[in-house]
Amino acid sequence: MAEPTSSSGAVNVPPLLDLTIDNITPNTIRINSQSGDARLTYVMARLVTHLHDFARETRLSTEEWMKAIEFLIACGKICSDEFILLSDVLGLSLLVDSINHPKPVGSTEGSVLGPFHTHDAPLLENGSSMTSDPEGEPMLALCTVKDTKGNPIPGVTIDIWETDSSGHYDVQHAGRDSPSERCVMVSDEEGRFWFKGIKPVSYPIPNDGPVGKLLEKLKRHCWRPAHVHFMFKKEGWDHLITALYIRGDPYETSDAVFGVKKSLIVDLEKVDKETAERYGVMEGIWLLKHDFVLTTEKETEELRDKLATEALQKLGLNLKLVDHLPVPDLD
Repeated sequence: MAEPTSSSGAVNVPPLLDLTIDNITPNTIRINSQSGDARLTYVMARLVTHLHDFARETRLSTEEWMKAIEFLIACGKICSDEFILLSDVLGLSLLVDSINHPKPVGSTEGSVLGPFHTHDAPLLENGSSMTSDPEGEPMLALCTVKDTKGNPIPGVTIDIWETDSSGHYDVQHAGRDSPSERCVMVSDEEGRFWFKGIKPVSYPIPNDGPVGKLLEKLKRHCWRPAHVHFMFKKEGWDHLITALYIRGDPYETSDAVFGVKKSLIVDLEKVDKETAERYGVMEGIWLLKHDFVLTTEKETEELRDKLATEALQKLGLNLKLVDHLPVPDLD
């Protein structure tokens, strides 16, 4: 008797009978391995393997699994951002970014994107103010973008965003009609960009949904240390998503989404008279100074491939890299 085919009539489906705790995994992998896409086949095989092993190792109960499904359904009902938040608090967002964007020594490290980046930030000229919060403590930010050899990089597009003084992003306010505490700038010929904002404050991630309840169950707090987000884009250069964290924040070493790295912790200074006159701000306000260092796409890809090869060898996996991603080496 011929094996049944898929609805397209193109793929033979292996018989799936008498499945048990021990043989369900290889059979699931087998039926998922007919796409012809080596990367998809590998990813699905590892996903199924780890999920099934997790269920076996924990002796997962039906009640627990149903609660997990209900948790995911609840996340989806709130909004798609809840899944970003879940990825963040599980440390997965930072892990994936670290794997895909490894940084050579001396370059700026990445951090988490978070759920509050938008695509409607206004393009502002250097020196502009990105805040409309009268309650915030004024801050001048003076920054540069350079390569790993210290050369300025002009023409870099920089997304910048932070909370207001109440610890809320503009999109969290009902009736938001325009962006605030966010902007897009472009580095000048000397790789410089500068703007007026407010001193960042600590804030809680949204904790009224399923992710917040999970943190409460785990006896974890929901706070992030004070920071400003930055995202750098220019053709030929590795896409950098990062943030600068203010030293001394009470949540500096316990960020709810694992975004803080020592190299991203900065000290705020105060604007002196000369700087105030040069940039048209009041003397004595907060001053943020930082030199960002980007790497080229080529540098990042080479380092990513090197680290991937080393990691796969340690795991004893017979894999090769295709388009910088591991697939089974069947040659």
